[in-house]
Amino acid sequence: MKYVSAFAAVVVTALVAGCAGPSNSGSVYSSAQTMNEQSVRMGTVESVRNVTIANPESGVGTMAGAALGGLGGSQVGHGNGSAGGIIGNRVENQANNRPGFEITVRLENGELRSITQAADEMFRPGERVRLLSNGYTTRVTH
Repeated sequence: MKYVSAFAAVVVTALVAGCAGPSNSGSVYSSAQTMNEQSVRMGTVESVRNVTIANPESGVGTMAGAALGGLGGSQVGHGNGSAGGIIGNRVENQANNRPGFEITVRLENGELRSITQAADEMFRPGERVRLLSNGYTTRVTH
C-alpha cells in the first residue's frame, strides 16, 4: 500500500506538471515569436492590479486521479476512483493558476492600454515602460 501511494503521488505530480500551458511572461518568447518585428510604444504605468491567470483544464488531472484512486481503492477496499478524480481535478486547477498583473499604461498620445501578463517583473505607477506588440500579442517591459 505504501508503494502504491508513493507511485500515485509521483504519477499525479508528473501529469499535472505537464498540463501547464505556455508562459504569459513578458520575458518569455516562443520560438515562433523570434525574428519577428514588433512595434514599440512608450508610455507610463497608470496602475497595476494583481490577477490570476487560469489556463483551461485539460482533464488529465481528473483522469489520472480517478485511475490512481481506483487503483489505491482496490488495494485497500472497494474504491472506484471518484474521490481520486475530484482530488486530481483540484490539483490540476491549482497547477494551472498563476499570479499575473493587469498593467494599465498611458501612451504618449494619451490613450490608455491594459495588458495582462505573468507577475514575473514588477511595475509601479509612474514608471516609464515599453509596450511591444506584433499585432496579436502585446507585452510590457522596462
